[in-house]
Amino acid sequence: MSERLTDAGLQAADLADPALRPRNLDEFVGQERNVENLRIYIRAAKQRGEAMDHVLLSGPPGLGKTSLAYIIAEELGVELRPTSGPVIEKRGDLAAILTSIQEREVLFIDEIHRLNRAVEEVLYPAVEDYRVDVLLGQGPGAQSVSLPLPRFTLIGATTRSGLLTRPLRDRFPIQLGFDFYEPAELARIIVRSAARMGIPILPGAAAELSRRSRGTPRVANRLLRRVRDFAQVSGTGDVDTEIVRHTLERLEIDEEGLDAVDRRILETVAVKFDGGPVGIDNLATVIGDEADNIEDVYEPFLIRRGLLQRTRQGRIITNRGRQHLGLPTGDGSLF
Repeated sequence: MSERLTDAGLQAADLADPALRPRNLDEFVGQERNVENLRIYIRAAKQRGEAMDHVLLSGPPGLGKTSLAYIIAEELGVELRPTSGPVIEKRGDLAAILTSIQEREVLFIDEIHRLNRAVEEVLYPAVEDYRVDVLLGQGPGAQSVSLPLPRFTLIGATTRSGLLTRPLRDRFPIQLGFDFYEPAELARIIVRSAARMGIPILPGAAAELSRRSRGTPRVANRLLRRVRDFAQVSGTGDVDTEIVRHTLERLEIDEEGLDAVDRRILETVAVKFDGGPVGIDNLATVIGDEADNIEDVYEPFLIRRGLLQRTRQGRIITNRGRQHLGLPTGDGSLF
């Protein structure tokens, strides 16, 4: 399927305005408990002159995990070395990264749950004992040499914490879970982003846009760019509530923040499978998408809004989901 505006995953267009990212903890909106705890951890590490403990950031995509990783490095006053689980294919790839890292620097591994097990095992001694085992030579004469590493901070980010192995998870002393944003928090982010993009926006328009942004800053900023286009061409250039509603109507994003794909999933479960339960593979076949994509991208929001329910037998549409589609509700056994 083509890229969706409401898909919280990173898209090429999201890289167009790097200035929209918060630059320090004071600018980071939401996730207040995580932010306040991080202030303590960062200050303590700096006072001791040590590398901060390793950090695991988990939660749905688009909530600011990558931004917070960069902010941690900025607040610590050190460099951040970014990479991702799928990029590190061999043990030697990770060993090369680790041996080039400097004292107290931050190594950021996005999608850390996608590290293969052989590579993951290289991390264990690196984060515990600050050493890496390197194989020199080939064949029967090859020798394993243990190289010392400077003390560094590993930050791992994952959208699927359930796929992390227990040994890897246990090696993160600091574990922070991210939750979806409240509309008031998103409105603050939208107002700040609009100011940085030079877009005049009224408070009511920011509130309307925040309600339809799926609790996700990345989606809010993406929709703001499209609202800007409509305001420029179809309006006066200012963003008011009317232009926000007009834009989202054109984009087929309803008042709950659902788009055409979301509604198709609900309709498929409700109509083609009589409300469910339906297995994820069957649902994916009808929708024409990958099962993993439905589980990672579409379902979390639908479940969070109480429109869909995930059971051991399969997916079931709730009464609230039926009401959203304008369909008759069942016997009230589902909320």
